[in-house]
Amino acid sequence: MSTNKKVAFYTLGCKVNQYESESIKNQLVKKGYEEVSFEDSADIYIVNSCTVTSIADKKTRNILRRAKKLNEKGTVIVTGCYAQTNSKELLEIDEIDYVVGNSNKSGLVRFIEDLESKKAERVLSENIFENGIYEDYEFATLREMTRAYVKIQDGCNNFCSYCKIPFGRGKSRSRAMESILDEVRVLVNEGFKEFIIIGINLGAYGEDFKEPKNFENLLEEIVKIDGVERVRIGSMYPDKITDEFIELMKNNKKLVPHLHISLQSCDDTVLERMRRKYGSALIKERLLKLRENVENVEYTADVIVGFPGETQEMFKNTEKVIKEIGFSDLHVFQYSDREKTLASTFTDKIDPKDKRERAEDLTALKKEMAISRRREYIGKTLEVLIEEFKDDGFAYGYSENYLRVKIPNLKAQVNDLVTVTIKDIEKELLIGYE
Repeated sequence: MSTNKKVAFYTLGCKVNQYESESIKNQLVKKGYEEVSFEDSADIYIVNSCTVTSIADKKTRNILRRAKKLNEKGTVIVTGCYAQTNSKELLEIDEIDYVVGNSNKSGLVRFIEDLESKKAERVLSENIFENGIYEDYEFATLREMTRAYVKIQDGCNNFCSYCKIPFGRGKSRSRAMESILDEVRVLVNEGFKEFIIIGINLGAYGEDFKEPKNFENLLEEIVKIDGVERVRIGSMYPDKITDEFIELMKNNKKLVPHLHISLQSCDDTVLERMRRKYGSALIKERLLKLRENVENVEYTADVIVGFPGETQEMFKNTEKVIKEIGFSDLHVFQYSDREKTLASTFTDKIDPKDKRERAEDLTALKKEMAISRRREYIGKTLEVLIEEFKDDGFAYGYSENYLRVKIPNLKAQVNDLVTVTIKDIEKELLIGYE
């Protein structure tokens, strides 16, 4: 079946957004639509938006305007978090034809089909907080080299003072465990060995179920599936690293020794004003305990600098704790106001120059820690999942603890797991030999 219609996608933001775009894309292709590059002339342009920062908002608007310039007769649809939270603002942009919020995103394919037969309302967006049940997307297989992503949860109940995401994603909703396990089995049959578990707040998985199940229960079931070699966890809050979780990581080698930590700050005053549910003592205790129990565990993290009221001393507290723990990478963000959030009403904003300087200081520390953490592995053996062979003659892949490794003269194939001995480092690359 062919519609002779061309569709182009542009996805901003997190892996959850990318996963959902992939599902929508697959459904449209099955119905006969042809996917083309976003830079080509398409009949339909779909922009899956992000609103986590003001920069993401600006980028979304620019992309939407660009779409209409590529084909002035094309239909431009914006969906995602920005579409959910700012539908009225987006409607004022002439180049946008339709706004479909996250509350209706899973029905976007049907919406597009209906456009063929009738004139639809320009906005399709309902109260996201009325979504009480997780809506399954058709299995999508979001691929990143040799890894596959599996979405298990949506929404967040935390309402951190700086964060707009609950307004875009709604309350926490968990996907049925059997649906998740079915998807993993399908992906195993397609040849995938490594699975990345994604969601908006993974640690909240199961909290909305009548039958008591939690994130650890789900992980236990996933690693039992034959053919699953690696399970990587997308992102964790420090307070969700329970003793049960630590024991699970310690005793099951399929759970890779790497965590991306939603850290944001390591100063008690800032964390309290952020409405985070933990302090710096818990951060240190949990992450250091996990490191004591799980061999070669590595951490990456998100950190916000220049939160309202953050003094230089508070920033130094964050810097100190980060240095004590040791991270292999950091994603550093300068605070920006997000509408509807509590922090946007705070009057003690930080001077942009100070925010920039703190970001530069933390970025310098990040580079220093990256080299320091990687030096720890010289002489050690690591298992690497091969992702690509480049023209330089080297194979590249990631170790179980998410360190990129460069391997010369490798007799293997993409998607093979190989054991290598680390001989050296080159910037932030490990050099490994069979």
